[in-house]
Amino acid sequence: MATKQPLDRLRAIIESLPETSEKLSHGSPTWWGGKKTFATYHDGAYDQGRRSVWIKAPEGAQEALISADPERFFRPKYLGPAGWVGLRLEGKVDWGEVRFLLEQGYRMVAPKRAIRALDGEA
Repeated sequence: MATKQPLDRLRAIIESLPETSEKLSHGSPTWWGGKKTFATYHDGAYDQGRRSVWIKAPEGAQEALISADPERFFRPKYLGPAGWVGLRLEGKVDWGEVRFLLEQGYRMVAPKRAIRALDGEA
C-alpha cells in the first residue's frame, strides 16, 4: 500500500473539520475556517526545499514550539510575525500532533457554529 503524501494527509485532517475550504493562495494550498485562513502547505519553496505546513497559532505557541524543537518548528516567512508556526513535514511526522495544531489554528478562526459542530454540540 502506498504511503499518503503529506498534502493528502493534511487534506484528510482538515476536511474532517466543519466549514473548511481550500483555495490556492500565492500558489500554495491554503485552508479557511469560515472566512479566515488557518493553514497553508508549502512544498519547500520557503524552507530550503523542505515540505511544511504553516499554521495559525495561539499567542506564545510559536516561541514555545520552536524553542522545544527547532529542527521541526520554525518561524515562517511572511506569517511568522503574526504568530504563525511552521512545521516541517519531513522524516518521521507525528500526525497526531499535526492534527492537534491544525485544530488549534482552526478554532482561532472558525465560526462559532462550526466549533459547536466540531465539539458535537447542537
